[in-house]
Amino acid sequence: MPSAFRSETKGSIGQAVTVILPLLLLLLLSFLLALGVVYQVLGSRSDERRFPPPGRMIDIGPCKLHLNQSGTGKPVVLLEAGIAASSLSWSLVQPRLAEFTSVCSYDRAGLGWSGSRPSESCPPTLQQMTGELDALLRKAGLDAPILLVGHSFGGLLVSAYAYAHPERVLGLVLVDPISLADWGSGTRSNAQRIASGVKLSRRGAVLARVGLVRAALSILHAGGRWIPKHVGQIAARQGTGLMERVVSEITKLPREVQSMVRAHWSRPKGFLAMAGYLEALPASAAEASEMSVPTGIPISILSAGNATPAELFERDAWAKRSERGSHTQVPSTGHWLQWERPELVVAAVRKMIEETC
Repeated sequence: MPSAFRSETKGSIGQAVTVILPLLLLLLLSFLLALGVVYQVLGSRSDERRFPPPGRMIDIGPCKLHLNQSGTGKPVVLLEAGIAASSLSWSLVQPRLAEFTSVCSYDRAGLGWSGSRPSESCPPTLQQMTGELDALLRKAGLDAPILLVGHSFGGLLVSAYAYAHPERVLGLVLVDPISLADWGSGTRSNAQRIASGVKLSRRGAVLARVGLVRAALSILHAGGRWIPKHVGQIAARQGTGLMERVVSEITKLPREVQSMVRAHWSRPKGFLAMAGYLEALPASAAEASEMSVPTGIPISILSAGNATPAELFERDAWAKRSERGSHTQVPSTGHWLQWERPELVVAAVRKMIEETC
């Protein structure tokens, strides 16, 4: 065979490989993505059958919010979750409160079983979030005055609600609330943390659509590490640590609740909602720092054992402004006080009811 012919043949084969190999890789990637989408759709449908909303859906106009009510009697206690948490975060507290009064937990728009706002790409304002809470309470027919309990970012929301509607609030119990001074200060470090969290959330929504988050959470729950590690790295550099912390924290909840939490965080809407709430945090904190809860409203604050001196100082000031304010730090506890020491949250609510009713 002439050398020129051999060279021409090799060149043609090389060109064919150069063209065909990327196409094969593209087809393989497309197949895997399609497989992931199917896995996600089937998994979501299975979740809907296995985990129907335990409460009722209340139409507040922009969307429907999930409200889980239990117990009987007055006053009504309303539980407000943290920035990316749902009504499930009160699973250890709500049943105990229901033993002696009526208690409700709910999912903010986009979280848990609640629907998303039409403009999910825009961060909600503080006025919008407290307005949605007010609409929920009124449309659900919950009689005032109501005792509001808020954890973390939820503490900001219930305090802002008490400022806007003092006549409807019996008292406030704040469980390791966020620092308004810190998050409302607009520092560069906080801005970077917010931007990083938003990026992680939006990438998480993309990965959830193709089933990667669902698969990673399932594997991580079963003890696997390699795949969740790489999924977390795709989302952002700190994604792996966050995913592992989420799974580690929810192990403090009952097993059936853990499965519900993983189901919720396997869907894109939760990540998109979290991005919106994170973006809203600085402006909401700055606005809330200008709102003083009326002095006649009792305030009970529980701080985690790892709260910073600046946080404790700020919360002391909040308690002192109230005519019936108290602030207690709980040793050897972290931010999720209602999971580590639920009986203390219940005791704080019971004491406030006894002193105000």
